[in-house]
Formats: sequence, structure tokens, C-alpha cells
Amino acid sequence: MAPLLAARGLEAFYGRAQILFEVDLEVAAGEAVVLLGRNGAGKTTTLRTLMGLVPARRGEIAVDGEAIGAAEPPHHIARRGVGWVPEDRRVFGELTVAENLEVGRRPPPPGRAPWTPETLFELFSPLAGLRRRRARYTSGGEQQMLAIARTLMGNPRLVLLDEPSEGLAPVVVQSLARAVTAMKAAGVGLLLSEQNLGFAAAVAERAYVIEGGRIRWRGAMRELRADAATRRRWLAV
Repeated sequence: MAPLLAARGLEAFYGRAQILFEVDLEVAAGEAVVLLGRNGAGKTTTLRTLMGLVPARRGEIAVDGEAIGAAEPPHHIARRGVGWVPEDRRVFGELTVAENLEVGRRPPPPGRAPWTPETLFELFSPLAGLRRRRARYTSGGEQQMLAIARTLMGNPRLVLLDEPSEGLAPVVVQSLARAVTAMKAAGVGLLLSEQNLGFAAAVAERAYVIEGGRIRWRGAMRELRADAATRRRWLAV
């Protein structure tokens, strides 16, 4: 499959400290790819760099074959069809669940059916009865669902999910897995940063393992699950 997202030689810094070193990765339309690694390995920085929140000092990023400039601001990248779900969710607490969804609304790409509040309440059924509740009065799992649903209201081609399963109950994680499956079926490409290997294996076809800001392993998710030595070396705590 031709890549929807392609990053080549990506390098990023916080001040004078280099965090990413020649990171290469790809995501195809309708594919979920997971970026695995320990705390501080560079997962979140990779996603933030792809979203333009951290400037890429060197390297190339392209979405659907169109290059993204190193100085391109995040809102321009969002208009190219890239959705971002940060680790801390950032829902608007004083707005209702339904109002949060409306904040994210953008028209879909030509020829693609739009995500609507109705389809999203069906996908995230716990939110359906909460549409008039202020987001600040929802649980952590409900806020994670809302953050993803709000991003989908923007009808993105690509979604970047930062630690989506962290701290959530197993039943909520199962709901997120179903949502990822639905997004893939709709042709959305997904790049997830994760530490939960079980969740990653349930949703992703391919994996990259990052440590010290460098990609240390890449391949099919099933290969990583079968490779205990690689998991011990790069993922064990």
C-alpha cells in the first residue's frame, strides 16, 4: 500500500537537546501502526513533531504525497487531514459532550462519508446518554472517547493517538479497540504511541519500537509478539 504518512530522517530537538534521530516511518490508509517504547523513548515527541507542535530540525514529512514544511503550523497540518488526540485529551470541560463534537466539525474529503454525531454516538455508545453533560463531569474513559470522537468530527485522513489506553479500565480499552477497527474500515490511517502491548496487538498491523529517539525495530505486529528477545531488550521495564 502507498503510504498515507511518510516520515524520512526526522530529527527534533528540545532546546539544544536532540530527542529524535533519523526517524523513518510510514502509515497507509486504513492501517493502524503502533509506536512502542518505554517512558521517555521519544514516542510523544515523534507524534508532536509530525503534528508540527515540535519543529522538525531535519527530515521530511509527507501526507498523501504532499510535503509538510518544517515551519508549517499545526492548524495548517490539521487542514491537510491530520487529526491529533493528545495524551491529556484536552476536552473543553465547560462545554457539553455534544458541543465538544461541534468544535471539531469540518467537511469530509471529496467522496468520503462524513463522521457525524449520530455515527459517533453509535461508535462510542457510552457517550450517547451524556450528550448534554458538561465534559468536566465525565469519567477519564468517557473523556478519551470524546477526544477521539471530536477528532473524527474533523473527518481526518490520518489520526495520531498518543497513549490512548493509558490508565483506562479494560472495558474502555475494548471500546477503543472497536473504534480503531471502525476507523480503519472507513479508510483512516492511524499512528498510535503505546506501552500497552496487548492493546497494540489487538489493533495494529505493524509496529515500530523506539528507544533513545531512534527506531530500533520495525516489522509486523505478529513478529514482535513472537520475538521475546526483542521485547525484553527494548520494551521491558
